[in-house]
Amino acid sequence: MGAVLLALASSLTWGVADFAGGVLTRRLPLAAVTLLSQSAGFALLLVLVAATRDVDAAALWLGALAGVGGGAGLACFYAALARGTMSIVSPVAACSAVVPVALALATGERPPALALAGSGAALAGAVLASAEERRAGARGQRDAVPLAVGAALAFGVFVFFLGRAARDGSALSALVGARLGSLGLLGSWALVTGATLRVAAGALPAVAAVGLADVAANALFALASQRGLLAVVSVLGSLYPVVTVLLAHLLLAERLSPLQRAGVVVALAGVATVSATSP
Repeated sequence: MGAVLLALASSLTWGVADFAGGVLTRRLPLAAVTLLSQSAGFALLLVLVAATRDVDAAALWLGALAGVGGGAGLACFYAALARGTMSIVSPVAACSAVVPVALALATGERPPALALAGSGAALAGAVLASAEERRAGARGQRDAVPLAVGAALAFGVFVFFLGRAARDGSALSALVGARLGSLGLLGSWALVTGATLRVAAGALPAVAAVGLADVAANALFALASQRGLLAVVSVLGSLYPVVTVLLAHLLLAERLSPLQRAGVVVALAGVATVSATSP
């Protein structure tokens, strides 16, 4: 499978995981959802490491740096989703791709001009597809925006360093390092704040499924980073807000405006342009 398809598959999987995680945090403690879901994914990765004995110290450390960004982004993103509608939070989070693109270009990547143009269109389409009309007097919405900005910056750090770790070393070690970094940050945050980690036994399978889906998305993106330029695959891997918004529309009856529908078309056009320029 080529880099474009792998990156798009990671977006699809991330979108499903983020939608499910956002729904769960509306009725379960945030710390419990983030830590328990991350732990489920980490357990799977440890089994794979034990089976393959694939350990790369450099990728592990770079992955851990990515994981710190991912853990911070996850906490901010889920907190934002719990306070505001997904269609307000998601367009801000979609801008996370700006960070790895800028870092990749600054460190020497030079994608074809048409690929960059297509990536820009795809990112713009994701932002438009995630946008909705603002509602006056919605304090929860205003509180959600700063959290979404923090999530965007942190996710951008996560994507860049995860991609670098996978490209320059072992993808599996990069994923393990990312989980160590995120669990360390989220666990420390839970200890300092005294956040509860208790959830009903019946909710554990759903929480674990979110973590497994997140690991699958990370793995797909890591593989995409090994096969394509990070400046391009980071944008395609950041189209998950489109998936989140469409699921919110289908399952939560959130309204899609004409602007959002146009955004989906623009994003698809951008993806088609990138695909045409990729081997």
